[in-house]
Amino acid sequence: MRAFELDPRLAADTVAVGRLGLCELRLMNDRRWPWVILVPQRPDITEFHDLTPLDQTMLTFEMGLVAKALKASTGAGKINIGTLGNVVPMFHLHIVARSAGDPNWPGPVWGFGARQAYADEDAKRFGEQIRQAVLPA
Repeated sequence: MRAFELDPRLAADTVAVGRLGLCELRLMNDRRWPWVILVPQRPDITEFHDLTPLDQTMLTFEMGLVAKALKASTGAGKINIGTLGNVVPMFHLHIVARSAGDPNWPGPVWGFGARQAYADEDAKRFGEQIRQAVLPA
């Protein structure tokens, strides 16, 4: 069995936040929206149904934990969850905090405008805030 390796495009577009039971939690490097992704640490997975039933259950559990933490820590009005995978086929799940008046509200975040990267310290600070909300000490 091949070892898991994060797709280089996901690595380039995100910042590592922490490791959950199944997934790596990563912050999308776009400060326009509080936006994280979950990447199951399994090789050769491109679709949800490629995961084992146990991994599907674990992903659903972790998604709920992260979505709740993201909403609580940002005060967002809505949490969007999606698994498009058209550009990067490696399975990953997006969790985006949205609020009325944010860029492109109520339209989708994908394909809207140009990415606005976090300053390194801001990404580190926000990633740590999310990590602590999801994985309290």
